[in-house]
Amino acid sequence: MKSSNEKRMEKIVSLCKRRGFVFPSSEIYGGLANSWDFGPLGVEIKNNIKQEWWKIFVRGRSDIVGLDSSIIMNPRVWEASGHLAGFSDPLIECKECHRRFRADHLIEDEVWNKEKDMLNEKRISELIEECPGCGKKRTFGMPRNFSLMLKTFLGPLEDDNDRVYLRPETAQGMFIDFKNLLGTSRKSIPFGVAQIGKAFRNEITPGNFIFRTREFEMMEIEYFIKPPKNDSDWEEVFEEWRRAMRDWIIHLGISLANINEFDVPKEELAHYSKKTIDFEYNFPFGVKELYGLAYRTDFDLKNHEENSGKNMKYRDISTGEEYWPHTIEPSFGLDRTFLAVLVESYREDEIRVFMKFPAWLAPVKVAVLPLVKNNSDLVVKAMKIYNNLKMRFTCEYDESGTIGRRYRRQDEIGTPLAITVDFDTLEDNKVTIRDRDTMEQVRVDLEGIETYLKEKLNA
Repeated sequence: MKSSNEKRMEKIVSLCKRRGFVFPSSEIYGGLANSWDFGPLGVEIKNNIKQEWWKIFVRGRSDIVGLDSSIIMNPRVWEASGHLAGFSDPLIECKECHRRFRADHLIEDEVWNKEKDMLNEKRISELIEECPGCGKKRTFGMPRNFSLMLKTFLGPLEDDNDRVYLRPETAQGMFIDFKNLLGTSRKSIPFGVAQIGKAFRNEITPGNFIFRTREFEMMEIEYFIKPPKNDSDWEEVFEEWRRAMRDWIIHLGISLANINEFDVPKEELAHYSKKTIDFEYNFPFGVKELYGLAYRTDFDLKNHEENSGKNMKYRDISTGEEYWPHTIEPSFGLDRTFLAVLVESYREDEIRVFMKFPAWLAPVKVAVLPLVKNNSDLVVKAMKIYNNLKMRFTCEYDESGTIGRRYRRQDEIGTPLAITVDFDTLEDNKVTIRDRDTMEQVRVDLEGIETYLKEKLNA
C-alpha cells in the first residue's frame, strides 16, 4: 500500500503533465529515462526563479558580476580541476539481472565510510543480501569506479585526441576566466562571479522525477576572498552566505521547518572542499540535498595556474601583494528549486487543488475571464482588459467552461488573481477580482485595476 507521501508525489507529477509544467521527454518514441521537458508553465516558473535570483544576487549587489561560459571546454580544464581523476561513483552490478547500482546507496553510510577500501565479495554479500532489481540473493561482485563525466568528440574522428566533456559543474568557467573578469570588471577582492547554466552528469541511478537527472541547470556563485589569516576570517564570509541562502529559501515560500542544514563530514567532502553545508529539503521521497555551500580554499586557481602555466594570482594594487584568492561557493540547483517549490506549494482541501506560489513566482499572475463566452459584449470587454494587462503582467485569457471550472483551472496552476467580466461590468465599469488563497471576491473599478494588481502582486 502506498504511503501518503508517495500518493502526494504522484499527484504532483500528474498535475505537472496535465497542466503543462513538466512533460516526459521524447515521449512519442517511448521516452528517455529520467529526461524531462519543461512545458509552458514550467518555463515561466524557471524563468521567474532565474530572473529573481539574478536580481537579488547580481543586480542587487555591487560586488557580483555575471558570466555565461561554454558548456564544452578544453579537456585540460577537467584534468586541472580533479574531475577526470576523482569524479566518480562506486558502481556495483548484479550477476543475475546485470542491473547496476550505486554501492554506497545499497550499503549503510556508516559502514561504507568505514569499510569501502577493505571490501571483498564475501563482505559485500553480507552487506547486500539481495538485489533490489531482481530479488536474487548475494549476486554482487566488487564495486568499480564509474566516471560521471559525459564525453563526446569534436571534429570528424572519434579518438582520444578529439575527446571532450560536457561540463559536470558551471564553476570551472568562472575560475578559468578569472583574470579576464578581473580586468574587465575592475573589481577588487572581495568580489564574486555568478553564472546560470546547464551541467551534465552521467548518473548511475537518476530518479525521483526531476530531482536527479543527467542534464540539469545550476545557479552558482564563486565568491573570492583574501587568503584568511585564521579560520574566523573565512568562517565570517561563509556565515554571511549561509544567511543569504536561508533568506532566498524563505523568499521562495519554502518554510525553514522543511530545511535541514547538514554539515558534511570530512571523509565525505569533495576533493576541493574544506567545509561544505548541504541545505536539505524534506521531499516526499525523503530528506535530500537542495543546495550546497562550500569553502573551496584556493584549490581551483592554484591548480589552473600549475596546469596552464598562466598566472592566476590576484595583485593588490595598494600593497603590491600577489596571491591566489580563496573561494566561497553558494550553489543552487535550479531544477531542484523548481521541484521543492512545487512540493511546498501544493495544497488540497475538500473542494479543490491549488498551488500556493508566491505571487512573484507564479507562472500566470492574472487570469481574465468573461462570465460567459456567448455574449459578444462581455468577450470584447474581457479581451480589451486582457490586451491592456498582458504586457505588464503574465496573463491568461480563458472563456471555456463554467466560471467555477475556470477558477479551479487557475487554482491548479497557481494563478494568484482572477478577473471576471460580468454583466454588471457593462453597466458600472467594474470587474470582480478573486483571490486564489482566500477565494474572496472584490469589485474594482477598471480605472484602478492596474494599481490594484500591482499592490496585490507586489509588482
